[in-house]
Amino acid sequence: MDLDDIVYMSLLLSCIGFGYYYRTIKDKNQKKWIGTGVGLFIVIIVSGVFVWHSFLTFFVNTAVILFIPKRHCHLVSFFYSFLYLLFFRTTIYFGIPYPPAHTNLVQMMLTLKLVGLAFEVNSSYSLKKKKDMPKTAEERLEDESNEINPNFLEIFHYTFNYIGVLTGPYYRYRTFKDFFDLPFSDHAHWKDETIKKLSFVPMYCILFLWGTYNWPISYAMSDEFYNDRSWLYRFWFVWPNFFIFRMRIYIGLVLSECVCTMTGFGAYPTKSEPKSGLGPSRYFEEMSEIVKSPKRLENETYDFETIHNINPYGADFCTTFRDGMKNWNICIQYWLAVNIYKRFPDKKLRTTATMLVSAFWHGMYTGHYVCIGLVPFYLAIEDIYVKLFLKDNKGMSLKIWEWIIWFFKMQAFSFLGIAFNLLVLPEVIRYYNSIYYCGFIGGFILYIIGLQMLKARKLKSKKLDVVNDHQKQNVETKKDS
Repeated sequence: MDLDDIVYMSLLLSCIGFGYYYRTIKDKNQKKWIGTGVGLFIVIIVSGVFVWHSFLTFFVNTAVILFIPKRHCHLVSFFYSFLYLLFFRTTIYFGIPYPPAHTNLVQMMLTLKLVGLAFEVNSSYSLKKKKDMPKTAEERLEDESNEINPNFLEIFHYTFNYIGVLTGPYYRYRTFKDFFDLPFSDHAHWKDETIKKLSFVPMYCILFLWGTYNWPISYAMSDEFYNDRSWLYRFWFVWPNFFIFRMRIYIGLVLSECVCTMTGFGAYPTKSEPKSGLGPSRYFEEMSEIVKSPKRLENETYDFETIHNINPYGADFCTTFRDGMKNWNICIQYWLAVNIYKRFPDKKLRTTATMLVSAFWHGMYTGHYVCIGLVPFYLAIEDIYVKLFLKDNKGMSLKIWEWIIWFFKMQAFSFLGIAFNLLVLPEVIRYYNSIYYCGFIGGFILYIIGLQMLKARKLKSKKLDVVNDHQKQNVETKKDS
């Protein structure tokens, strides 16, 4: 574990500990300022003089949200923030030193939060334009709940509050506002939820340290790896590499969730059906009744699904590549789905555009684009074999094929994941060249074979339909005669 990892974990653990005090603050304004003060302190600690990047991102986006017409502010915010992210990662070409590694994490989260806020403002504006249309009481309540029109100070607090400022999870401004305006955080079982999540972190840490000691990624960049190791070893190396990567991500994201749960942040009544990133998926008239009734607040069941960002068990043991993605960085995927996928004008290019934005957000290295950009290719292969062997299968045959497709899912994740970790194009090419691009060639062969099998099945199904129709006609002819 290097120094950056130690600093990273120390800050997250400190934020979890601070949450025990933060949740006891009753005055709303005081709570906002203290949370923002701690958040700014963290940003300054990890950024030093480079904190100006965060301030510039904040001030320009705030000006866009407050002064640009709401029908366009989300687009202006998106293009400015992502272009600035490009500048932020290429400052050396402008004679400006690179900022520290953790500043990149801060910048990534600020980009999502501020662009996401601009999209929220735009959506609220669009809903308000439809106010003359007849609506039910529940729809009117939902419109009121979704009305977003923050001022400068509210944007400032949302941007820099210590909850999520370093590594997330991403949460909407609506969720942030509800944390201060609604009393759910005082009644949710925050302690049990935090302990439950923290209980797995020591295991992830031990596995991470064990993995990095035996199979460090730096070994895959050494001459010994390519000169003294067999093709089979190099091909297999993607498995421990992806294992280490998963443990690292699990540690960070679970601890980030604990920062939220320790304060009660993101707690909502379970009956409001909260979803990761979004918050309540339905507002109902009973919500106001719950808020006004101390007895109901005490007896209500709450959950923290709103800030649920990672499902380690689901990511590791679900059957398909597609389901594995759904269990990984869930709140970020919500942001991508709502702001990119659903709004992209060309339906055929939605998935590609979403993956490109995701790769750009993660970093400027070629390895990021290789890893994330090739996801649609592997999804297309998997979809074919799911139709062939999982869709209408059952019994022992289904179980066997589930494990086979699970194996190929993990192989695909691992094969793409090493490009993400090797980062630069020469190292990525060197590795894939050393194993003769078998992952890509094998995937293409499986795709062609799967397509032919699918076509053969459809042709056989059509022939059976023709035979069945012919038999029915013969039966009806005999009846008539």
